[in-house]
Amino acid sequence: MYDFTEEQLERYSRHIILPEVGGIGQEKLLNARVLLVGAGGLGSPIALYLGAAGVGNIGIIDFDNVDLSNLQRQVIHNQDDVGKNKADSAKESIAKINPDVKVTVFKEALSSENIEKVFENYDIIIDGTDNFPTRYLINDACVFNNKTNIHGSIFRFEGQLTVFKTPEGPCYRCLYPEPPPPGMVPSCQEGGVLGILPGTVGVLQAVEAVKLILGIGKPLIGKLLMYDSLSASLRKLNLRKNEDCPVCGKNPTITELIDYQEFCGIQR
Repeated sequence: MYDFTEEQLERYSRHIILPEVGGIGQEKLLNARVLLVGAGGLGSPIALYLGAAGVGNIGIIDFDNVDLSNLQRQVIHNQDDVGKNKADSAKESIAKINPDVKVTVFKEALSSENIEKVFENYDIIIDGTDNFPTRYLINDACVFNNKTNIHGSIFRFEGQLTVFKTPEGPCYRCLYPEPPPPGMVPSCQEGGVLGILPGTVGVLQAVEAVKLILGIGKPLIGKLLMYDSLSASLRKLNLRKNEDCPVCGKNPTITELIDYQEFCGIQR
């Protein structure tokens, strides 16, 4: 049994009194290893809530710097952080919430050359990225290395999330075998995004991570949760594993990581 300090017993008391969590569950959280890909709109609430919950080992990878336009939705950063690296800024914010959490930052862009090294010490990968090439790279690396991928995306007033965990369920390529052509998908710079929306979707991603760590509830494996903020509606769709998937299917045709050419993606 984890040897909690008096301060920790007070900090995590609302968790510990939950029968589904208790001291054993809180110990699981403190020992968990979760990597956040992106410290932007989705990564902000994920980092704040996982840190507050006592997820003990959080990795954050983001090479971008905080910009004034980010503050409309990226709530882990503030006015004084403009110009700072986002991963560094997020680490500082988590430290102010919970000193129990060890945060490791990676101030670099993901590529086929570094992704497996970055992923190797983490069990759960949370995808808060803003472009299709990186989403496909994350998906393929998770499939090849048996990592759980909690995926979320937002645009304008709508968001969606799911959990990709093979072989239990489909992967991202089961739904979308190849990235769309450059310019096919409008960016949020062109279409905009409701600033509060990533908070909703990001918090739901954080909930999925905690459920997986604790082994409780029904994670969104094989399910796609769609949220429309204007109608305040949630829809859950069933996702099927594609036996002909080029990565996780019976006869995969993609067996190594691919660096797709960057193109304009969704800027959150």
